[in-house]
Amino acid sequence: MKKAAIRYGAVLGVLALSCLAQGSAQTLDELRGGFLHPPDNAKPMVRWWWFGPAVVQPELARELDAMHAAGIGGVELAADYPLALDDPAHQLVNLRYASPEYAAMVHFAEDHARSLGMRVDLTLGSGWPFGGPEVSLADAAGKLKIVAVPLGSADAKLPQPVEGDSFIAAFVADGTPAHYDAEHARQLPGSTMPSALESATDKLQVELFFFASHTRQQVKRAAFGGEGYVLDHLSKAAVDHYLNTVGSALLQGFPDKPPYAIFSDSLEVYGADWSATLPEEFRRWRGYDLVPNLPLLAQGDTPRAAAIRRDWGQTLADMVRDNYLATVAQYAAQHGTRFRSQTYGTPGVTLFDEHVPQLPEGEGPQWRDFSYTRWASSANHIFGNNVTSAETFTWLHSPAFRATPLDMKVEADRMFLEGVNQIIEHGYPYSAPGAEEPGWSLYAAAALNDHNPWWPVMPEVARYLARVSWLLRQGEPANDVAILLPEADAQADFRPGHVSVTDGMEHRITPALMGAVLDAGYNLDYLDLASADAKGIRYPVVVVPPTERMPLHGVELLRAYAAKGGKLIFIGETPTRAAGLSDEKDDAKVEQEAAALVKASVHIEDASQLPDALEKTVPPDVSLGETAGKLGFLHRHLPFADVYFLANTSNQPVHWSLKVRAHRSAAEWWDVESGNVTSAVTDADVVFPPYASRVLVLHDGPAVHAAPVANPAAPGRVAALGPWTMTFPGSAGSKPEPAEEPQTDTLWTDSAATRFYSGEVVYRAQVHVDEGEAHNVVSVDFAPSTPLEDTQPPNKPGIRAWIDPPVHEAAIVFVNGKRAGALWHPPYALALTGLLRSGENTIELHVYNTAINELAGQPPRDYTELKAKYGDRFQMQDMNNLEPVPSGIRGPVRLVFGEQNGGAQ
Repeated sequence: MKKAAIRYGAVLGVLALSCLAQGSAQTLDELRGGFLHPPDNAKPMVRWWWFGPAVVQPELARELDAMHAAGIGGVELAADYPLALDDPAHQLVNLRYASPEYAAMVHFAEDHARSLGMRVDLTLGSGWPFGGPEVSLADAAGKLKIVAVPLGSADAKLPQPVEGDSFIAAFVADGTPAHYDAEHARQLPGSTMPSALESATDKLQVELFFFASHTRQQVKRAAFGGEGYVLDHLSKAAVDHYLNTVGSALLQGFPDKPPYAIFSDSLEVYGADWSATLPEEFRRWRGYDLVPNLPLLAQGDTPRAAAIRRDWGQTLADMVRDNYLATVAQYAAQHGTRFRSQTYGTPGVTLFDEHVPQLPEGEGPQWRDFSYTRWASSANHIFGNNVTSAETFTWLHSPAFRATPLDMKVEADRMFLEGVNQIIEHGYPYSAPGAEEPGWSLYAAAALNDHNPWWPVMPEVARYLARVSWLLRQGEPANDVAILLPEADAQADFRPGHVSVTDGMEHRITPALMGAVLDAGYNLDYLDLASADAKGIRYPVVVVPPTERMPLHGVELLRAYAAKGGKLIFIGETPTRAAGLSDEKDDAKVEQEAAALVKASVHIEDASQLPDALEKTVPPDVSLGETAGKLGFLHRHLPFADVYFLANTSNQPVHWSLKVRAHRSAAEWWDVESGNVTSAVTDADVVFPPYASRVLVLHDGPAVHAAPVANPAAPGRVAALGPWTMTFPGSAGSKPEPAEEPQTDTLWTDSAATRFYSGEVVYRAQVHVDEGEAHNVVSVDFAPSTPLEDTQPPNKPGIRAWIDPPVHEAAIVFVNGKRAGALWHPPYALALTGLLRSGENTIELHVYNTAINELAGQPPRDYTELKAKYGDRFQMQDMNNLEPVPSGIRGPVRLVFGEQNGGAQ
């Protein structure tokens, strides 16, 4: 571990200099000002899918204008599979990926985006992972190929290497191809394939042949002209060639100014566990020869076999970091840009490797499980990177076009709880002019573009995301607990074809462990030993989950941490072995010194005892009480303030007694949507409606003189709104023509005439207000939300809001022609103070649903001809048997007058 940290200290320092500093507010006034008016770099971005790519300049400009108007701060250009055949008569031509024609479109888009003040990132490959026609088989992702042949069988034959295979070694072992004695396998002499099988003895024996082979994985969802092998991420020569061909061709689209960042999606190089130079690299890093030990990679359950697999796994991480991550990061720096990378998956990188890309990024809203998002934010916290981006909404409420603004909030809030402060929306599908509504979409993921009817409330969604993102960049993270990742144990469990540290962590950093920390009122980061060696340990508490393998240097790091006052909590199994075979001489000392360290620290049997152990070491940051498991928080600390973001992740209201560890002279609630500030009272009962969030700011400055947030109390007069007159302005796809007349049933999907309508419906009602009431505090309140049962299958990715809201799916409220605000999440209530007048008043609700209803009324799209030409590159997800979903408003709507107003949930 120490060797890796020292070697890459120079890389860490050089790359850190090239990162864009994100300044933090220095005064309370700056904090308030930035909250009210967050800078453009805090706005959400979108992954902009170009299908084909078949794009034209007028539509590129139109879509960018729509994004900008909706509060989107930037785009990530991503080319994917074709969705239509060429049709030159309608200006629809699939441009070859990375061609000069494609680069010209990139240049047009980036130039127009920058004229709007938008950020532009470039995905450095079509589909994912990196690869394509420029990648030869020799440069393609590699794997260790093992062929086992039984000896003594009449039909036993030597394996025939296929193109691209390179013979490594052959062995003879007792046993069968399925179960052989790998510990005592005998390597056959020579560096070439044996010409004949060995003679059999009276024992069952097997001959093992090892080849350096290739996964032959193809680029997933490739654009036209982007098809081909996936790149060997372990080979510097292969990576250099890719960058100098594909990278250079793509950067022709940025002749005047480089992109803000070049981007690499998650490492999904399936089965990649080998490269031609791996034996040499292994010998250099680990100090012994891997080849004589190859049988132990596939079979063998002894400590020695596990130790060799750990060394193999660590060498894979070293090679990915050295040959891929550092190479791309240096390429980015040389071209005046940054490397934004999702650094997890296969091949098996470690947490320490996250320090190499200038912009580490996460993915996944699993805030109470092990997640790639917390993996990235933890590394950023350790290495001092202030901005953590995350691919967000990847599997949001499938199928495409079904996701709602509320669904977006549900997932985004969980991302914020994990430390994210830059949302990358996944995503915005380009749609060719003239395509049947609601236009094109990715095979999976949300379609977050202006073909979705609820788009008029996107400015409110974007402002919410920007305000929270900016606020969570201020100061420093205040996470108390670090969980030390047992990476060596995960690597010791590697097998050919299964070499992912992050996959291994999913079984070691369990939901029980995560929940024990979070529910006790603490937030946490992950930590590994190489990162601790490079940057020290700054957390009050380090939790060591069950761990067998740890390098002696790691034990010494923990001992030094404890000597300086750090608190260690060991759970279950404690270290008894060094990390790998290369340091097995330290086994006895590791066991001895770890035992002494455990004895001087806290040792518990399982995660259920962790809350008590934590509370004895440091007081909880937030006292959650009965809200544990539902209410989450993220705490940022500044010299003059403490900022808490709190979110109810459940579909029912929760009551929380305001109690946090931080103490300042003033405590305030900062409303993320209105920007209003009200005083906060310690120990006061605070109601969080379903999926609601709040920002608590404690500071040392003068308090804003504002009344505290009132809990629902007895209102004054209540005036029911209705009956409603409903009009249908129509949409690009369908324009029903029902009569304009008062309605008592306000879900328009209950009518056969409008069941498949997607778009805007205007609800209009009149209300009389007495002269004395016109200037009172007043709000419009909707019926409560109804919780729904979570029926999501446990193994199916995705997230959604599990409530039946009174507004399907969003609304903009107008009073006497003046815009009062938008409704898109609980509480479905809106202040109307100052907008009413004495006498008759007109209330309008402009209600928007999703595009699913329109799609449900159409025949399924036929991609037969498309796939016949380009191959089967996608399968549309969950698009069979579509049914329209409820649309409109549900239940009574009322005006509530008085000084204190209730709020619907």
